[in-house]
Amino acid sequence: MTRRSRNLATLVALVVFAISIAVAQSTRPATQPTTRRAPRPTLTDEEYKSLADELRVAYSKPPDQWPAPQVDPGVAFREIGTLPPIPYPPENPHTKEKAELGKMLFFDPRLSGSGQMACASCHDPDLGWADGRTVSFGHERQTLRRNAPSLLNVGHNAAQFWDGRAATLEQQALMPILADDEMRAAPQVLVERIARVPEYRKHFRDAFGDDEVSLDRIAKALATFERTITSNGRSKFDMFVSGRNRKTMSDAAIRGMHLFRTEARCVNCHHGPNFTDNEFHDLGLSYYGRKYEDLGRYNVTKRPEDVGRFKTPTLRNVTRTAPYMHNGIFDLDGVINLYNAGMPTLRRKPGQADDPLFPTKSHLLRELHLNKADREDLVAFLESLEESRTRLRAPQLPGLAPATQADD
Repeated sequence: MTRRSRNLATLVALVVFAISIAVAQSTRPATQPTTRRAPRPTLTDEEYKSLADELRVAYSKPPDQWPAPQVDPGVAFREIGTLPPIPYPPENPHTKEKAELGKMLFFDPRLSGSGQMACASCHDPDLGWADGRTVSFGHERQTLRRNAPSLLNVGHNAAQFWDGRAATLEQQALMPILADDEMRAAPQVLVERIARVPEYRKHFRDAFGDDEVSLDRIAKALATFERTITSNGRSKFDMFVSGRNRKTMSDAAIRGMHLFRTEARCVNCHHGPNFTDNEFHDLGLSYYGRKYEDLGRYNVTKRPEDVGRFKTPTLRNVTRTAPYMHNGIFDLDGVINLYNAGMPTLRRKPGQADDPLFPTKSHLLRELHLNKADREDLVAFLESLEESRTRLRAPQLPGLAPATQADD
């Protein structure tokens, strides 16, 4: 989907949302008052500058002395800040040799049934470890259902995929490889294909102690490499909160950080050093009963309360991983506008009155009444989470001749 068509999709979604609000208001009893408020008052340039100066002083203090966050009861809030090291499971500890093997496998299209797709096809380091598409392509270029999430800091996730169907990276690593609509590799064929390459067997020996090739070892090597895909700590936010450079964040970003933690209510879900609660929420975007219906977490748990719930994504490097949401149809401005309006609220249609699966939007969502300057400040803060680029070249793959450059 092009940027123009993606913007059109966002506009259509916002128009549909506005119509749903208008319809809901028109059907209210005459005695029921309208509760929508005007946006927050806009300040003068001098007032905005003074506010930024005050907030810069406040947020230059230790985090336990920051202004109190605005979080709802029951939210297990963790303060935003710099990331700790990625944890490695005891059954799959990190070694340099295993990570190097995993990197080769990650970029190797021989892991797919067609021999044309690699893990990096949907998780490209030059595209923020995503693919920049609305939804990804799978086997024989068929269109998949969901947007490819970034792999940045994936080792901090409590569950993998938008619906959390994999509890570990080791489980996640094999799922797209073996899925019929994604990489469509046959397990035995895949193992034999890799085992036939003498250089690969040497790398398996270096990583595991002998040259046996198995699905379990492929998964462990891939997961080890994926855990090395981490933030570099050089975002403006990290530089500011660590005390390395208190001037790196702009006034707008400082104001946006305060909004993020308070009136904008973002930290109800996007909290902790990785800016995610690792939970699942219904944002009103399940398209329930419509063409693009996606029941999300329910497809994994079969619990009615999970219909339409999707995992909270990290916001680190978010400005490099557009488009957004599980269906990939929104740009950043569109997402902020939707949150500001409280997100869509589905209305039951005739015949759905007793539908036990009808989704219920998260109680954490409500209208925010942010003005234009507020929304711009939020974007400035999200931009401060962007990191300096670290170029990662694809490795030379075992058993394949190196590419040669054409003569100039």
